[in-house]
Amino acid sequence: MTPTVSSQVLICTFLRTVNPACAGVNSCLRNQAAAVEPVAVFSAPILSNSNAAFKPEIRLPLSRTGFTIEVGMVWTYNQSVIGRMQQIQQKTKVYTVSQVNSLIKEILENNLPGWVTVTGQITDWKLHHKGHCYFSLKDEYSRLPCVMWNDDFSKVKFKPENGLAVIAEGHIDVYSPQGRYQFYVESMTPAGVGALQLAFEQMVKKLQAEGLFDDAHKKPIPQYPERIGILTSESGAAVHDIKDSIWHRWPCVKLSLYPVPVQGEGAAQEIAAAIRDINIHNKQFRLDLLIVGRGGGSLEDLWAFNEEVLARAIFDSQIPIISAVGHEVDFTVADFVADARASTPTKAGVVAVPDMQEVLGQLAYFAKRLSSQTKTRLELCREGLQTILASAAFRNPLLPIRNREQQLDELSTSLASTTKALFAELRDRLHLFYQQIVRIEPHRLLARRTVALNNLLNRANVAIGKIVVEAKMQLTAQANRLAALNPKSVLQRGYSITTNKQNGLLVRTLDDIQIGGHLITELADRDTIESAVTDKRRRENCQFSSL
Repeated sequence: MTPTVSSQVLICTFLRTVNPACAGVNSCLRNQAAAVEPVAVFSAPILSNSNAAFKPEIRLPLSRTGFTIEVGMVWTYNQSVIGRMQQIQQKTKVYTVSQVNSLIKEILENNLPGWVTVTGQITDWKLHHKGHCYFSLKDEYSRLPCVMWNDDFSKVKFKPENGLAVIAEGHIDVYSPQGRYQFYVESMTPAGVGALQLAFEQMVKKLQAEGLFDDAHKKPIPQYPERIGILTSESGAAVHDIKDSIWHRWPCVKLSLYPVPVQGEGAAQEIAAAIRDINIHNKQFRLDLLIVGRGGGSLEDLWAFNEEVLARAIFDSQIPIISAVGHEVDFTVADFVADARASTPTKAGVVAVPDMQEVLGQLAYFAKRLSSQTKTRLELCREGLQTILASAAFRNPLLPIRNREQQLDELSTSLASTTKALFAELRDRLHLFYQQIVRIEPHRLLARRTVALNNLLNRANVAIGKIVVEAKMQLTAQANRLAALNPKSVLQRGYSITTNKQNGLLVRTLDDIQIGGHLITELADRDTIESAVTDKRRRENCQFSSL
């Protein structure tokens, strides 16, 4: 009977290699169970030969201090294999950290499937400025660290975010510098909903929040366009549907086709570039309206019309744009941003141009109404003219003039009579005033007033003369008195006034001057002499030297 080695024996051997501090199987398992949280479990048949047949089960738990790998296997061996395993277990080998990580990496590469599909909820989402994504996938028990490179992330149509359930595909490998394993995601789709549908909903929500769908920004569609530009594929049926529907309704319009790809990689960018180029050169094109559209298809086929670059080009266009994409049940981001939506390319003609038959019918109706109203108005005017012609003014057109002449004559007579009466009254009043003046004799009254005025003038002159003489006498007396009190009046009799130049004080004694000082001597007529003091004596003959 072939012996069987339990999984605990092999687990203990491996854990002793990774963590020599573990004394035994039970304690090692207890310590690891207290510090780790399982992340993922993978099972796959690896090897089957004559000596051993096994199915490994690899558990990848994440501890708080790093990553530890626990490998559980059920083996069936012959006796020779058991002996070799016992010899290997008795040998002790010390590994470096790099060797352990390399060993784990080799085990994962040799025993894990090359392509793994994992479902979980995104958490810790981080988008690096270089375009790489770092995040984790989690379920209610574990989490798995993930990396998605820029080249792979650029193919994702929707916007990943925390809390979003996804299905990710890729491979698991060890990041040796930090000794941890990572899930390298190469593709990602939303769980439960298509990636394109989620991306569409996210784009609608984003652009609606920015106001790109608001009616306030939509431009009016011209009622009677003369030139229309069509942006679609020249090989598709949509261009013929649009052309036929427009010319059937409004054959006088001029159509211009601008061929663009309507699906595939880069189609949205080319349509957006065409819209911008047309707007730049529209002074030359003179287009009144643009129609952007294509025929029906799957959501993937119509995806170019859900791209943000095309939506912003439509929003920025100065020319009104009609979106005509797919069938009636198909809705795209371009439909919401455009100034008008046509449910199909054929319906674009109904939205873009009026029906010529309807216009002609309206014109005929308006012409009939105009003719009828014109006839009615002419009839009313004719009746009014006849009424005017039948009036007295037209029977005797000079009668109003004669009446005005008669009124003018009456006014002239009344004015002349009133003027004569006024002049007569004024003449009588003037004569009355003259008689009163003659009775007063104003010349005699004027002579008496002249004599009285001359008397008053003579008396005033005499009084003023007396006052002036008395004032002059008082002024002379005061002047004589002031001259007598003036200290400088003695200068006229040969005296002088000496002052100290330094302080301007009068020199009365020898103590008021110092040798070397300067004196100012004031003479009559304000003439001055400056002298220097060379000596002071209390006797006579004090010497001075003139400057």
